[in-house]
Amino acid sequence: MPLPNLAVDYETIFAHAPIGMCVSERRIMQVCNLALARMFAYQPGELNGQSFQVLYPTQDEFERTGARIVPIMNAKGIYSDERIMRRANGELFWCHVTGHALVPEDTHAAGIWTFEDLSEKRRASSTLSPREREIAALLVEGKTSKLIGKQIGLSPRTVEMHRANLMKKFTASTSSELVHRLLGIAQSEGA
Repeated sequence: MPLPNLAVDYETIFAHAPIGMCVSERRIMQVCNLALARMFAYQPGELNGQSFQVLYPTQDEFERTGARIVPIMNAKGIYSDERIMRRANGELFWCHVTGHALVPEDTHAAGIWTFEDLSEKRRASSTLSPREREIAALLVEGKTSKLIGKQIGLSPRTVEMHRANLMKKFTASTSSELVHRLLGIAQSEGA
């Protein structure tokens, strides 16, 4: 049976999309949909006009992520990663974030962003330091210590130190096991 002839109302489509979405200008959320507000435990409209900083565990993570995005967005026009974010009640959770720059030569001028809550698949640990959270997110992407160090401005040795701390915290004996635990994948014996 064909659907009734509905007028296309993009504002309604945006507001009720099943994934968190927002439009930003200079890292300020201009308009957010209902799914984004719900995901981050805010009231509808409460995030409009707020800095993305309120979604990050710390100011430092907000600033470092903003700086990390620029060269990738400049090269590709799009950015995507998985990171630990913070709900209004302080709860930390893993989130898949994708953004598209609307002004290619000025990454943060204006953008469209989507957010997917990964907490059903992966638990976030509140015992991790901001740097450990950043390194954990890059390890999940499959990056080596050398690449992580280059990307965030640390020596590979310092990254290895953080990786060792993560392995202790997650009681992982190998890097592969650490990534599996960060991803929330139960590793079977002998695998």
